[in-house]
Amino acid sequence: MAQTENRVDLVLEGGGVKGVGLAGAYSVLIEQGFDIANVAGTSAGAITAAAIAAGFTPDELRQITLELDYRQFEDKGWEDRLPVLEKTTSLLLDLGIHEGNRFHEWMRELLARKNVHTFADLVCDEDEAELRYRYKLQVIASDVTNRQLLILPRDAKKKLGVEPDELEVALAVRMSMSIPIFFEPVHHQNPQTGEQIIIVDGGMLSNFPVWLFDSDGIPDYPTFGLLLVEPNLRAHLGHQIEPPRKERGVAALVDYLKSLAQTMMAAHDRLYVEQADYARTIPIPTLGVKTTEFDITRERALALYESGRKAAEEFLETWDFEAYIASFRSEKGEPSRRDVLVASMEEPVAAGGG
Repeated sequence: MAQTENRVDLVLEGGGVKGVGLAGAYSVLIEQGFDIANVAGTSAGAITAAAIAAGFTPDELRQITLELDYRQFEDKGWEDRLPVLEKTTSLLLDLGIHEGNRFHEWMRELLARKNVHTFADLVCDEDEAELRYRYKLQVIASDVTNRQLLILPRDAKKKLGVEPDELEVALAVRMSMSIPIFFEPVHHQNPQTGEQIIIVDGGMLSNFPVWLFDSDGIPDYPTFGLLLVEPNLRAHLGHQIEPPRKERGVAALVDYLKSLAQTMMAAHDRLYVEQADYARTIPIPTLGVKTTEFDITRERALALYESGRKAAEEFLETWDFEAYIASFRSEKGEPSRRDVLVASMEEPVAAGGG
């Protein structure tokens, strides 16, 4: 079976500042003639995915990622400026250290450069009934109030009470990148039910949703996943997490909570990425860059960008779609652990504690 028009769906993993490597890998895919049909992402992956869907070229993305001052996103509210209280008060009042408002503004301004505001601007097929293919972009977020995975804009009407076409793209990305503890969550009120829900980083439930565009039967073209990894893929997960401070006190507690959140996001999908998924995954070495390394230098960012390029080039040297189909997609068996996990996350949560 021949690949259709060299098309590919693209899924980008989250990873904060490490997402610079995603832009590098994307540039190689375009250079080698791939046409991105649909794109999805979590957290930092959602940022890059939104830019791709909006029509930013690889050169434009390179400039954006290498020149971006991430420190501007460490915005603070009034309570953060009070002496002594600082992070403790912010966590108690807002459930996060940084406001996230500056990021929302920046994302809105970035997409506006391509005349993209709501998901109505990203409709690729007006006649497509299935929402995951109707829109160029899908964004992953986590509804912690109902303990549910959110795939936006697909779940916008059912779970947020918002028409998919009317959902702001920048807001969806802001939801997806709300790293727990580090950023304040998004508080959303369903206009239809009045329900108040708290939404955080999509990585809490699925940081690498490479399964998102899968359908029954043999696909006409593949999904490529861009996965952010340590150079040593066999390294214990503990070596991939920022260690908390050893001192006692508020600072140590905040670091500890941030480390717990990052551990959850890094570990979750690693347990369920199966052999077939690795076959379509481009692993991008992150060179030791940390998720919230907002003071990253241009030289370090450039090295990470080039790491993404090298990873994509090496992957494509041996990629064979027909061999992939023959090996992993020609036969259907029992539901995978991944399928069971996704189904369980999307089931309504019964009332009462557990």
